[in-house]
Amino acid sequence: MAALVVRRAESGDARRLAEIHVETWRATYAGVLPQEVLDGLSVDEREGLWREWIPHPETEVFVVVPDGELVGFASVGPSWNNPGVGELYSIYVLPSAHGSGAGPALMHPAVAALAPRFDEAILWVATVNPRARRFYERHGWVADGERVDSIAGASVPETRYRLSGLRQR
Repeated sequence: MAALVVRRAESGDARRLAEIHVETWRATYAGVLPQEVLDGLSVDEREGLWREWIPHPETEVFVVVPDGELVGFASVGPSWNNPGVGELYSIYVLPSAHGSGAGPALMHPAVAALAPRFDEAILWVATVNPRARRFYERHGWVADGERVDSIAGASVPETRYRLSGLRQR
């Protein structure tokens, strides 16, 4: 694999982000969300959302592009439920790119984008996602809370992770 290029997402990336979003959700949440929910995910609907999220003034979206093919993304911004705290909203990499360094390549600019605005950040991850939890822990995130979220009508236990001292990074 060639060098991993990470850049800010552009409006022209919306379709590819939507495709990755759907594919990674189907892989990540199999057995967590009802299969009919996963089968019903729409790339067209997600594309519309990404067309709103990419230019949103409060958020930043990064993409990782090894060998000219966009394989993952991360999005960050203010926590909508915790004023004064940043949030890593999402970080997804295609299963075919797992182990390539794409995830860590996205984590650095995502955290760096939060640091000027926030001293700490949170993220939420499905509790039954050990791969993602290990990834966050390797990057210094610490589990500090739990909730049960409703995703597409399914109850999903989630674990909150926190990363403090962003301004010192």
